[in-house]
Amino acid sequence: MVPKQEYIEQLIEEYGDMVFRLAVSRVKSKEEAEDIFQEVFIKIYEKMPEFVSKEHEKYWIIRVTINLSKNILKSSWHRKVMPLDKEITFEDKEERDVYFEVLRLPLKYRTILQLYYYENFKIEEIAEILKINSNTVKTRLRRAREKLKINLKGGFENE
Repeated sequence: MVPKQEYIEQLIEEYGDMVFRLAVSRVKSKEEAEDIFQEVFIKIYEKMPEFVSKEHEKYWIIRVTINLSKNILKSSWHRKVMPLDKEITFEDKEERDVYFEVLRLPLKYRTILQLYYYENFKIEEIAEILKINSNTVKTRLRRAREKLKINLKGGFENE
């Protein structure tokens, strides 16, 4: 049996980047994403849930990240703070433009794009994680792509 602290460190090493990226994409704040990151791993430390597989472990961590993000988004304090600004740096302008256009999309589209493109989940897996129909995932993914295409095309034509 792996000691508790060592187990948490392994989880942070394996899932930390994913948790942070997902949190940032949902709450649009680096500071709030850092808080969510900490809370996710504190919850695991406190509860020490038994996972039946690595997949179950990953899904559970994503679900907790999404739920904590929802709690922050519902809070009255969150509605009074400024959204994420240009504090994140990028190697090229196109990558930066895509990132900020994704952040402008409604939450239901951002989450699906994050899980599909950045975390490499399949549509069926996303449906299971978000507890929605796989056809809904497909529809939201298509609509998100369409919105991004329109927004990015308009932005590049104006330059």
